[in-house]
Amino acid sequence: MALSVEQQAKYWGIAMVVAFGAIWAMGNVLLPFIAGMAIAYFLDPVADRLEAAGLSRAASTTLITFVALVVFALLFIVLVPLLVRQIVALFSAAPGYFEQLQGVLVAKFPTMMEDDSVWRQGLQSLTETIRARGGEVVKAVLASAFTVVDVIVFMVVAPVVAFYMLLDWDRMIAVIDGWLPRDHLETIRQIARDIDTVLADFVRGQLSVCGILGAFYAIALMVAGLQFGLIVGLVAGLLTFIPYVGSIIGGVLAIGLALFQFWDSPVMIGVVAAIFVAGQMLEGNFLTPKLVGGSIGLHPVWLMFALSAFGGFFGFTGMLIAVPVAAVLGVLFRFAISQYLGGRLYQGLANRDTSQDG
Repeated sequence: MALSVEQQAKYWGIAMVVAFGAIWAMGNVLLPFIAGMAIAYFLDPVADRLEAAGLSRAASTTLITFVALVVFALLFIVLVPLLVRQIVALFSAAPGYFEQLQGVLVAKFPTMMEDDSVWRQGLQSLTETIRARGGEVVKAVLASAFTVVDVIVFMVVAPVVAFYMLLDWDRMIAVIDGWLPRDHLETIRQIARDIDTVLADFVRGQLSVCGILGAFYAIALMVAGLQFGLIVGLVAGLLTFIPYVGSIIGGVLAIGLALFQFWDSPVMIGVVAAIFVAGQMLEGNFLTPKLVGGSIGLHPVWLMFALSAFGGFFGFTGMLIAVPVAAVLGVLFRFAISQYLGGRLYQGLANRDTSQDG
């Protein structure tokens, strides 16, 4: 006997609450496994193509893993030392930048920067704090974000999980498909296909946008002579995955550094600002329409709500997953609306009686 709609809604609702509670309680533990599953999901089409070319699944997975490790190692060897040097230089130069700012303000606004002025005392206090505590702040941030356990988890556990998930991906999907309720098999499969299309189009396209913009910002800012152009460019490019956040943080950071470094050269400040304007035009008019398109299908207001909600619940990690999860929820919501529009609750008895009379 098939379950009624009310019973199905109750059981599915309970399952969703339990799943959400488990993710909430074991978020830190599940993170490397979720990362491994995400990597396997996005590399599965590559493995399928290699299989179609004649390689076995095991050989395809091994080849993909080897290439990924080589690329990651090269990036780590080339970029990490440079990033570390620029981060150290940035914190070392910060007090000097504030002293420069203080000198400019003294020259431009002498009354504001008198010895007993609140502005002068505040700048002096901030400069002394950065000089005295800057190193401690860096150590604290690194200690909280990159502990030994975190490094082991993300450098070892996540790739291992990705390898085995990619190896067994097709078999795992077949097993899960065998668990689906038979009465709703085709409906669930169609929803899964829609979700897969949305996620593939969005995430793969958005990662391409992040990589292109990160390279553009880093190279352009370094050519312009901005001292920490590599850091700013990579941060702005990576954060582009979070709509609105990457452009705002990257632009404010770059222009702020340019104000300190080129305070006596308005042209160079304009050049740095023009680089970000050009990057936003490139993203909005070419990269995003070509590589991402309208795959999300969500209004910008709902995207901002998703960013705020997931960021409030799960912090920075929540902001990273907010848009993909919102895209999945959008697929489910559109399915629910289509069911409602075709159902009796919307059409009512009068519409059904009219169709029967005809």
